[in-house]
Amino acid sequence: MTLQRRRGYTLIELVVVLAVLGLLAAAVFPLAEITLQRERERELKQALWQIREAIDAYKRANDKGQLAHPPGSSGYPASLQVLAAGDSSAAVPGQRLVFLRRVPRDPFASPELPAEQTWGLRSFQSSAEQPRAGDDVYDVFSRSTRVGLNGVPLKDW
Repeated sequence: MTLQRRRGYTLIELVVVLAVLGLLAAAVFPLAEITLQRERERELKQALWQIREAIDAYKRANDKGQLAHPPGSSGYPASLQVLAAGDSSAAVPGQRLVFLRRVPRDPFASPELPAEQTWGLRSFQSSAEQPRAGDDVYDVFSRSTRVGLNGVPLKDW
């Protein structure tokens, strides 16, 4: 009698391979989450810098008399939309000075909200510890309750 050798894998070999693949997948998943979090935090920093630069440019233009504003105003924009839509120029009637192409969104906010509504607003009259919206936009912050990878809450960035 001749014995025929069967070719293929045994059940034990298949189980071992699946267990090794499961361990590798379990190790990669947390790294993917951290990478996604890091990317969203980078987008948040970039958006905060863009808005901050636009608010500062608006204030400088107002202080130089390039914008038509009533006396006694703080000199900061009335809303984030003003930065993108533009404000009336005092130097050239009919011209609008624009400070942002579009208002960036908070990457941690709900995607259903318009970009302007994803940010918390702080007026010139409110304190940094208890920011409140008011007649102008002095600063913005993330409304997210999450904590960044650096241990600082995103609203404090």
